[in-house]
Amino acid sequence: MQSTLSIGEFSRATHLSVKTLRHYHEVGLLAPAEVDPGSGYRYYVTGQVPTAQVIRRFRDLEMPVDQVRRVLAAPDLAARNALIVAHLQRMEAQLQQTQAAVASLRSLVERPAAPISVQHRTVPATRALAISETVSRAALLSWWTAAFEEIHAVLRNDELEPAGPAGALFAGELFEQDVGDVVAFIPTRLDPPAGGRARSIVIATAELAMTVHRGPHTDVDRTYGALGTYVAEHALGVDGPVRENYLVGRLDTPEESRWETEIGWPIFPTAQQ
Repeated sequence: MQSTLSIGEFSRATHLSVKTLRHYHEVGLLAPAEVDPGSGYRYYVTGQVPTAQVIRRFRDLEMPVDQVRRVLAAPDLAARNALIVAHLQRMEAQLQQTQAAVASLRSLVERPAAPISVQHRTVPATRALAISETVSRAALLSWWTAAFEEIHAVLRNDELEPAGPAGALFAGELFEQDVGDVVAFIPTRLDPPAGGRARSIVIATAELAMTVHRGPHTDVDRTYGALGTYVAEHALGVDGPVRENYLVGRLDTPEESRWETEIGWPIFPTAQQ
């Protein structure tokens, strides 16, 4: 027979506060073995200590309460392990993002921005296979990846070679309001048939101030800042989408140090080419 513990005793045994234990009871994560109907006091049994310790470990790993509940309710060991591994993979991805952010911040603090080389370029109208959509900044990377995978699949199915590097257009609202129109495209020489979301369009001609960002995109804002400063100081800016051309990108190589992204800022026509 298992011994009974008051909520205070159970708290000391598990290092979970009384407030936390009450919360876990309210959300259905860890119910006490007994609740006194008169006083409302909660009582636990010693057999619940290991479960509470497991919950505490998961919460220390920032696993959401709903997911902890799913782990505890898993029908078998394989299902439980799959949920745990999925959470660990998310944590590893977050750690990589944090490390990249730390490296970018250290670079920003310790190394002044290098001067950029800017060209003024008239980019002619371009036939392309494209996917256009209104996207939030939070969903941009996943949308971008899926869009280019879909465009590449259409080109492969029709045995068409790209006529230039992949690119994207970003409306100003995406930066200003965190939601805006994005066009992911790959230039083509012929009009390929539409497939899924992909459509054959013509990217309009544009006058752009262009520079190249080299390396990962964790600090691409520094290049954007330098280019925006250049455009403002020369009073060249006009309304229009910012353009990125992926000379070497994540679809070409996983080595971020090799990435080269051409960034084009819309400007007034000038004589400089």
